[in-house]
Amino acid sequence: MFIENLALNNYRNYDNADITFSDGINILYGDNAQGKTNILEAIYMTATTKSHRGNKDKEIIKFGKDESHIRTEIKKNDIGHRIDIHLRKNKSKGIAIDMIPIKRSADLFGMINIILFSPEDLSIIKNGPSERRRFMDMELCQLNRLYYNNLSTYNKVLNQRNNQLKEDMYDKNRDIIDVWDSQLIDYGLKIIDERDKFINMINEIIKDIHEHLTNGKEKLKLIYDKNVSREGFAIELCNKRDMDIRLMNTSVGPHRDDIIFLVNDIDVRKFGSQGQQRTVALSLKLAEIELVKKIINDSPILLLDDVMSELDSNRRDALLSSISGIQTIITCTGYDDFIKERLSIDKIYKIEQGKIIV
Repeated sequence: MFIENLALNNYRNYDNADITFSDGINILYGDNAQGKTNILEAIYMTATTKSHRGNKDKEIIKFGKDESHIRTEIKKNDIGHRIDIHLRKNKSKGIAIDMIPIKRSADLFGMINIILFSPEDLSIIKNGPSERRRFMDMELCQLNRLYYNNLSTYNKVLNQRNNQLKEDMYDKNRDIIDVWDSQLIDYGLKIIDERDKFINMINEIIKDIHEHLTNGKEKLKLIYDKNVSREGFAIELCNKRDMDIRLMNTSVGPHRDDIIFLVNDIDVRKFGSQGQQRTVALSLKLAEIELVKKIINDSPILLLDDVMSELDSNRRDALLSSISGIQTIITCTGYDDFIKERLSIDKIYKIEQGKIIV
């Protein structure tokens, strides 16, 4: 699986852009704020329909324009495909696969598998739990369309329940909450089960990776920190209803899950050094690559957004040694360091003020 070509129109700081990638190592270099990350963002949107920066569609469209377009040509199992994403300020996005419009975003998931590694990911360990939930959700959505549907429906039900909690509460309104509770439990249990499986699979892979990175000195284990057990979800939701009514918010459910990272049985988020936290984050990304390979029996596409400058030489070596046979698109301010690392570069582009220079 690899991306052959990307074309942008009125996207961020690009009027028009057209770039052809090698199936090996691709370098996009240039000064900051020139548009390098915008290219990676467009690729990420092709796989997930969303910006990894969390921006709304209207914020991505070039200033002064009403619409934007992404066209991505990929090769998967030796068969070519085209993915078009049409962003519009005042309408929902339009998506087409091989020129055929799709009605559900879920139909796009799994067409290509993207793993993005950015400096922000190095902070996933010490940031808030929402970042760690997002890590689980974005990978699971790409690997399992049904998970995306369950997560999307769960979030809709959660919003409906929260809206109901904000209403004046009479006895008859409590019956409405019963309806939302039933659906919240139904979809929530499915999310919990899939996240549980995901963490177990990551643990099978990450242990050896982390031991290698630390020369056998550290053992890493991930704990899926459920906000509520699957067996206790219904009971806890019922017990917390009066509190939820007072706070006008749902306090129980997988929307409050977290991940704990234990290094030698110590919570690295609370007690680890910055170096340990970064090593755990790198182990997590390397394990993610191996997990995707195992599940889809193919290699994902790896996007490295200016992350090399944030890693020391040992961690950089570990990352570079893992990308053999994987299409990798790397952004950086200069590429001399990569040549020194004996990286076999296939294509190099300079990005300057929204222009791609060969």
